[in-house]
Amino acid sequence: MSGPHAPVLLAEVIEALAPKPGDVVVDATFGAGGYTRAILATGAEVIALDRDPTVQPHADAVANDFPGKFQLVRTPFSGLAEAFADSGKARLDGAVFDIGVSSMQLDQAERGFSFMRDGPLDMRMSGEGESAADIVNTWDHGPLAHILKLYGEERQSGRIATAILRRRISHPFTRTLDLAEVVEKALGGRRGAPTHPATRTFQALRIAVNDELGELTAGLEAAEATLSPGGRLVVVTFHSLEDRIVKAFLTERSGNAPGGSRHAPVAVETRKPSFVLSFKGAREAGAAELAANPRARSARLRAAVRTEAPAWRAAA
Repeated sequence: MSGPHAPVLLAEVIEALAPKPGDVVVDATFGAGGYTRAILATGAEVIALDRDPTVQPHADAVANDFPGKFQLVRTPFSGLAEAFADSGKARLDGAVFDIGVSSMQLDQAERGFSFMRDGPLDMRMSGEGESAADIVNTWDHGPLAHILKLYGEERQSGRIATAILRRRISHPFTRTLDLAEVVEKALGGRRGAPTHPATRTFQALRIAVNDELGELTAGLEAAEATLSPGGRLVVVTFHSLEDRIVKAFLTERSGNAPGGSRHAPVAVETRKPSFVLSFKGAREAGAAELAANPRARSARLRAAVRTEAPAWRAAA
């Protein structure tokens, strides 16, 4: 993709958020500003979050086009509540999350997210902290195999971890294509597989480097604690690990979690639902969007509306 990140399910996101003039909405994943611009066009204000410093030129352009209606805060999801508090706004009417890595990040070889382009083995969205190279060059076999299995759902995680540890003794990993080649050899080559053998390994490392699932959980809890009654939460995910977290969160918080076994006592639940589901299940991209933007193929949108009940867990 040669252009900026195309916002997925844009029409569905705006419909679920239903922003209107005077509303305040948090775009928790600013990126190139696709969702933000569509929200601002309705007359609402946007507090955008992003931990990636490279998005600043896009933020500057949005600020120029919508003066006084937009601000960007460099923070991960876990900083949502603090960012809103610092904004001085009285109420939060909506929050939208677009989870995962953006096509902009994948297209920048120097970021090290993709095994399709040679670049430094980095993967840090913020440019700070432990990199993917640090992990593959220093972690022991057990923890490395664990994240490959947990975050990448890689069935051959032990074999890959063994190959990585053996190779790094003589030559530490510094480049993306180098790691991809080692993983491919460890798995016996491509053998006609539709996806590259390193796909799951790179996904696992990216999630671990950026604590993506931990940040998603923290962001959902922060939105719950910050949204005003009637405020709308909209989340777009791109793989099953993310979607399971969002589905479980909204199912629980809306009071729709299944009961316990008939053979076991059920604890009395005294907490009232903090959300009402906007619709059952998840929405997906239509045929026209799929034809124009293949990235939308795995996208799932879930949404809910905040009730007046207290948050189940206060944001830190």
